[in-house]
Amino acid sequence: MAKTYDRAYFDKWYRDEQHRVVSREVVARKVAMAVAMAEYYLGRTIRNVLDVGCGEGAWHAPLHALRPNAHYLGLDSSDYAIARWGRTRNLRLATFAQLEHLRFDERFDLIVCADVMHYLRASELRKGLSGIVDQLEGLAYIEVYTARDKLVGDLEGFHKRSPRWYRQTFAEAGLMSVGSLGWVGPRQAPWVTAMEAAGD
Repeated sequence: MAKTYDRAYFDKWYRDEQHRVVSREVVARKVAMAVAMAEYYLGRTIRNVLDVGCGEGAWHAPLHALRPNAHYLGLDSSDYAIARWGRTRNLRLATFAQLEHLRFDERFDLIVCADVMHYLRASELRKGLSGIVDQLEGLAYIEVYTARDKLVGDLEGFHKRSPRWYRQTFAEAGLMSVGSLGWVGPRQAPWVTAMEAAGD
């Protein structure tokens, strides 16, 4: 049976005090870190953000509190989230795999994909990842959990993959790790120094 990202799902995992695993304060800190890292590698203030698998658009408010002029676009496969928040938070209906072919008028200074990839089949992940890399101007913030992590929260449909599997898959797609869940693509990678890059 397919997983349903409806109102009950978001109420449980995003608002219910007994189940919620991430507070607004934690999200705000993640936004601040991702924005700072993107601007460091770009050498300027970010102008736009693509949030892939955005859910209800939790990054929308803290991003605009930090960078009011940055354009935010969220993509998600939840009919509920798009119907409820699409107009006010600029969310559009799309699956992760559709990023293989989905393109926009400009590349993105920051691409966010938080708490999504470990729920995807490998084929879906690779398809969407190619679109992320192709549309990435600055930094991709990819929050992904592995078989080695101590996990709480929604484990239904979770794929227990190794950190090595993700690193290899991301590298094959053209991403370079710069630490703290940050990845740069081919446009920024030539300027990354050896000690900035995570790994060997």
